[in-house]
Amino acid sequence: MISFMFLLLLAPDVVFSLTHVAMISPQDPIMRIGSSLTATCTLGAELGLHATSLYWTLNGARLSSSTYSIVSSNILSIELHSLNGSNQKSGDNLMCHRADGRILAGSCLYVGMPPEKPVNLTCWSHNAKDLSCRWRVGGQGETHIPTKYTLKYKLRWHERETECENYSSEKQGYSCHISAKIALFTPYEIWVEATNQLGAAISDVSSLDVLDVVTTDPPANVQVSRIGILEDQLMVRWTSPTELKDILFQAKYQIRYRLEDSTDWKAVDNVGNPTSCRLAGLRPGTVYFVQVRSNPVGIFGSRRPGIWSGWSHPAAASTPSGELLQRGSCDPKASEQNSTLRRELKQFFGWVRKHATGCNSMSIKLYDQWRVWLQKSHKTRNQVLQDNNS
Repeated sequence: MISFMFLLLLAPDVVFSLTHVAMISPQDPIMRIGSSLTATCTLGAELGLHATSLYWTLNGARLSSSTYSIVSSNILSIELHSLNGSNQKSGDNLMCHRADGRILAGSCLYVGMPPEKPVNLTCWSHNAKDLSCRWRVGGQGETHIPTKYTLKYKLRWHERETECENYSSEKQGYSCHISAKIALFTPYEIWVEATNQLGAAISDVSSLDVLDVVTTDPPANVQVSRIGILEDQLMVRWTSPTELKDILFQAKYQIRYRLEDSTDWKAVDNVGNPTSCRLAGLRPGTVYFVQVRSNPVGIFGSRRPGIWSGWSHPAAASTPSGELLQRGSCDPKASEQNSTLRRELKQFFGWVRKHATGCNSMSIKLYDQWRVWLQKSHKTRNQVLQDNNS
């Protein structure tokens, strides 16, 4: 009857009086998809109407008179078979009308399914100070009727369970953020309960230690700059997340970069230096976008790797162009030497990329040693030429 009163408030042409005028039975039934329903519209004697003058609508669409039955002069029934899921969470509107279209009575039909077991429950902790979890609804997902999802958790050796309060809906499911004080070095048991008026389901219980699911903020202050006149290299520098300065954490980093006009990222793993990396083998005279992310590995008390942070804000820089290098020299012989140097550098880094990975210190050390040797070699060669000319 509450639903009908709500309809009366919304429809100005509804016949309304303080006395009983008409009623649909059952009121607001809850049924499984595929069910059948027989409903009746009972008229009050004061209306002076006959059941043969009435008709039914469902969500505004008039229903076929072949589904009607005259029970008595003041009662009209209808049979609905193989009902589909409700089109809206507030239920489907089944209404009884008089001949002139005015509404006499209404009922909301809730047609759906009991929830299935929630799946893909995953949790993470931001800087080991809180806990967030997300999950997906089970099976087909849509129950068509209001369904409540409750995330519950407790310490493994404690009986008292706690409910998460800060929920949000996501594109692929639901999530909840636990901001209460989090215990470290003690495993939690976490699960999700799904309930509606047709049934209930419980997810698998996830057992975890907060230190096993830690993630941090992305590295900050990411900067990309040229390395002198080297046309195929850029230097990337960043600031470690503040939380990694805690004695509980160590970190590894990953870098990705792409061309300005491309959407394809190339990744650099095994970054040895915690705050910088030298990218080599790049195109001359090209703008590159670079991002960095961190993973808090080696957490004290945890045997598992951490969770990668999000990527930092992109930073950009361009490599020097070969034309600029040539214009920078007025001596043809010097230009030839620069061209030779660039060719030798490319050959060297081609060899390094085959024998060393990422931005590890070994490849940088080899390069620095080789460059010193190359500079000495050129000085010796020039000295010999000067001696011969004299």
